[in-house]
Amino acid sequence: MRKKILILLLVTGFTVKNCLPQTWSIAVHGGAGNMKPENFTKEQLDEYEREMNAALSIGVEILNSGGTSLDAVEQVVRYLEDCPLFNAGKGAVFTHEGRNELDAAIMDGKTLMAGSVAGVTDVKNPISLARKIMEDSPHVMLAGKGASEFARVKGVETVDSSYFFTPQRWNDLQRTLSKEKMGTVGCVALDVHGNLAAATSTGGMTNKRWGRVGDAPIIGAGTYANNSTCAVSATGHGEYFIRYTVGYDISALMEYQSLSLNAAVERVIMGKLLNNGGQGGVIAVDRSGNVCMMMNTSGMFRAYARSNGSNGFAIF
Repeated sequence: MRKKILILLLVTGFTVKNCLPQTWSIAVHGGAGNMKPENFTKEQLDEYEREMNAALSIGVEILNSGGTSLDAVEQVVRYLEDCPLFNAGKGAVFTHEGRNELDAAIMDGKTLMAGSVAGVTDVKNPISLARKIMEDSPHVMLAGKGASEFARVKGVETVDSSYFFTPQRWNDLQRTLSKEKMGTVGCVALDVHGNLAAATSTGGMTNKRWGRVGDAPIIGAGTYANNSTCAVSATGHGEYFIRYTVGYDISALMEYQSLSLNAAVERVIMGKLLNNGGQGGVIAVDRSGNVCMMMNTSGMFRAYARSNGSNGFAIF
């Protein structure tokens, strides 16, 4: 029978590559927090939806044309880094000293290779620097001035620190020097080749001090991908996501306890994390293309699309 099938493939002009299941999934987030509808104008909500869907469409186009999940998550996150609405790249919040310190990470579920960057102040798109670290260095994480020097050596675009100044973020700092603000962007994807990838980028918390680094660039905490299970990108109070290795924990529950994606996410986000005071959420996609977007806060900017035509956007 196998020989007959092979002959049929050759006669009809198909190859094994042509017979790959055309299944892909993608999800994106723009940060979680205890946000309320009354805190936004209709125009603001419309703008968030428009930008989230624009970012999502970049990934959809890549995946729909047979592109890789790595390319999809990187390009989606780059778009959000360039959008001042979100706490990443151009829209990064200010530290206590009035600087912008950026973190990002990317992970390939096929190889478990990963790259991350922490505390950079002059890299336009930290997610692309994270990918360069993954692919063009023997390391996983680079930080601060060393990361910036690596960026220059590898031709990753750097900018003057004034590029990151936005009046909204500066005013946030002035109004709330004693309050910290959560927010991050991220993307997870499954491509038609069956490979998963995750990417996360953030400016951290408003008013952060002493070179604080959150969960976004920590592999296994805020970013994780493994073809055997799922890809995860997190957003929220990073210290808790680090302590409870949220991304890896979701994957481990699927691998060792055979939990479904939704059950694993629920156990971690609505159970372990919430019970210990951690606030935030995750977007995740498993190796079958199932998507889960869950938070224990009142809101999380989130959107998804699948090759079967289903898609959606939500905040609250």
